[in-house]
Amino acid sequence: MSVDIVLAGARGHGRWHLDNIRRLQARGVVRLAGICELTPLTGPEIPDGLGTPEQSADLGALLDSTGARIAVICTPIPTHTDLALTAAERGVHLLLEKPPAPSYAAFRRMADGVAKARVACQIGFQSLGSHALPAIRRLLAEGAIGEVVGVGGAGAWVRDEAYYRRAPWAGRRRLNGTDVVDGVLTNPLAHAVATGLALLGTTRADDVTGIETELWRANAIESDDTSCVRVRTPRGPVTIAATLCAERPGEPYLLVHGTRGRITFWYKQDRVLLQRTGHGPQETEYGRSDLLENLAGHVTSGTALLVPPDDTGAFMRVVEAVRTAPDPEPLPDHAWRLLPAEHRRIVPGVDGLVAAAADTLALYSELGASWAPPNEVSTR
Repeated sequence: MSVDIVLAGARGHGRWHLDNIRRLQARGVVRLAGICELTPLTGPEIPDGLGTPEQSADLGALLDSTGARIAVICTPIPTHTDLALTAAERGVHLLLEKPPAPSYAAFRRMADGVAKARVACQIGFQSLGSHALPAIRRLLAEGAIGEVVGVGGAGAWVRDEAYYRRAPWAGRRRLNGTDVVDGVLTNPLAHAVATGLALLGTTRADDVTGIETELWRANAIESDDTSCVRVRTPRGPVTIAATLCAERPGEPYLLVHGTRGRITFWYKQDRVLLQRTGHGPQETEYGRSDLLENLAGHVTSGTALLVPPDDTGAFMRVVEAVRTAPDPEPLPDHAWRLLPAEHRRIVPGVDGLVAAAADTLALYSELGASWAPPNEVSTR
């Protein structure tokens, strides 16, 4: 029996959700009952096979009129908490896009409100549905790479200047006095941070014992586009280096370092490479569980949720550290250049720097980046 759902935020990244809902609706898992958008979608914007869902700019009214049991919230970051609570107050279960909130206080208000309402909430870190995660954790538990030293992550992406014009909140730390925190570590490459923490099983807020950040920007924005973070946990550090100003776009990956080997995880591809002393390299591709399908299974038959709010508490500690850190420093003019034909800025050498950070668990300043002197590190 399918579950009726409402999608809040159907443009931008919401189009991915529309396509996913169409796929699941064709299988009888869900049915799109409503779309919440400030401006209604036109017929051509609704994928074939989804019928004519009811539309409204008022999420509460739409949930009331459709009787939907699940709300998928893919709206601007600052709206997540209030919309999630609007659904929870009506007993409606949630798939809430990442990052779940722009501050730890807003996250706690959302998570506590959802718990009080006794509704299920899945946070939209799709990479945490990868079957590679439990497989890697089993390898670590078996000592396949010896004692775990830590996790490094590298994300070298490119975004053109239009990316920062896509919405009023894009590239902002605050908007009209409200936190946004749309930085490279907290939004586009947030999966690297959350998945790195998950590999060590250190996903809850109290698993974090310290955070160091280095936040920089090459673009003319408020937030950071070239940054790194080192999260201290009882199982070792998690160091993630990321940029949206790469010379060439690369596939993001995580490295689990051990005393007798390492594991590379390309988390968007669910691909794992095991390298260890005395053995040849072993590469394996895994499947992935869809988070909306998992949530529907939870609602109908009690399937365990893959990404409940408390399992993103450590990630939200990172968001809070970025939010409360000094505003990102602009990179000096000599550190970046414009590619006019592609309308984007690049930071020469940053691709190698990002990879070196993942390989050594070091921050940019510790790797000798001329534009990242040691005193720029912010510790929380």
